[in-house]
Amino acid sequence: MTEKETVLCIEKSRLPESWTQQVSVVPMDMDSYIKTCTRAGYHFIDRSKAENDPSKKQIIPYIIIQTKDTKQTAVYNRQGSEKRLHDLWSIGIGGHINPVDSSDDERSFEHALIAGMTRELNEELESRPVDDKPCFLGIISEDQTDVGKVHGGAVFRILTERPEAYAAGQELFEFQWEKTKNLEKLNLELWSTLALKLIAATH
Repeated sequence: MTEKETVLCIEKSRLPESWTQQVSVVPMDMDSYIKTCTRAGYHFIDRSKAENDPSKKQIIPYIIIQTKDTKQTAVYNRQGSEKRLHDLWSIGIGGHINPVDSSDDERSFEHALIAGMTRELNEELESRPVDDKPCFLGIISEDQTDVGKVHGGAVFRILTERPEAYAAGQELFEFQWEKTKNLEKLNLELWSTLALKLIAATH
């Protein structure tokens, strides 16, 4: 984490209460999510400050990749810059939304969200099929962990017919395809567990 990084945040008090419970798993459509966040308003602040301010939620695009039959899910082991998640397994690729994702001529929340999600996929994956499009599922949030208290997840899912076409970068340590039914046997980060509940709720 660099001290100068600035990240997109929304004031927690301006978000719906159903989004900010001790544990929140809320299926919804993309339009509803965009409208609610646009109405709440967002701003960029220093990440070093945001990480210690639970009055704000840093919005994180969180992308899950599964085979089209949903029987396999991409997983990796957390070894990146977020030391609080080290050695936990994750099914979500994602990261912060930065000012670079909000261009001068397009400052909408939707633009920043999609640009941030696309940038994270491009940074974390060395290759992926361009025709595999992310689909928005809903939101996850939790106030039970130090990481969760200051972050809110916007969950997307990619369903692919070509899992072999995905190649991970160095940040996705031990990237592999796991049988979805076996994921509960892994030591998953809490957000991944919540994301699986979200997927189940959308079926």
